[in-house]
Amino acid sequence: MRCGSRRRVFGGTRVTQVDQPILSSMLDMLKACSTATITTQLFKRNYRQQFLVGLSPLNPNAASFAGEAFTLRFIPSREDRDWDLGDLNKRGEDNIQWEAVEAIGAGQVLVIDSRNDPRAASAGNMLMTRMLRKGVAGAVTDGAFRDGNEISQMALPAFCVGRTASTRPAFHRAADMQLPIGCAGVAVYPGDIIVGDSDGVVVIPRQIAEEVAQDSHEQELREQFLFTKIDAGAPLWGTYPPNEETLREYAEWRARPVAK
Repeated sequence: MRCGSRRRVFGGTRVTQVDQPILSSMLDMLKACSTATITTQLFKRNYRQQFLVGLSPLNPNAASFAGEAFTLRFIPSREDRDWDLGDLNKRGEDNIQWEAVEAIGAGQVLVIDSRNDPRAASAGNMLMTRMLRKGVAGAVTDGAFRDGNEISQMALPAFCVGRTASTRPAFHRAADMQLPIGCAGVAVYPGDIIVGDSDGVVVIPRQIAEEVAQDSHEQELREQFLFTKIDAGAPLWGTYPPNEETLREYAEWRARPVAK
């Protein structure tokens, strides 16, 4: 992806979107860090709440991922605007949801604004399978997924607030894609970096993703050392957070050769 910037107009508001290259090494680093560590690093940068509260993985064994946000927004469905629910042959017509599934690229994460409404599905097994085969990194919604049993056995990380059997058009209409959305109360812009683990999902503004990855990696190493001290009986004061003496011990620990 090229570097540079471009200006786009969303709903009358002019937004500057800066393209920064996404390095696979950065995504690997973030994938190895916990969402708790990442939210701490974001808090240090005055981002108070970037965690999507209430979402959990359908398959806890396929929960870790990191990728670029591809957004999709739902609005409430309405009888005069949506197709006859009984005519399944029309399901693919005028369907931005399907367009999004076909347009999303390998390594991206589908983030769906379902208005925190789990009454109907944000997606089901067929769409998930299509994205899995395309190499999509994950699927996230503040609504519900259907075919939960099948999705819970898939390697595609899928996060939601619950399961439902109701088909999407019962309550949702896909309105647009690749525009800024809100998901679980957090603003998500196309191109943001989305990271998930067994605890949930966090959104990293794209322009600070590289520094957050580096500092999160360092924090993970430091807390690994601090945990050994707390576990061995050290008091919190002076250990967590570390004082100068503890930091000196940590530096010595970091400098030791790795056992092979």
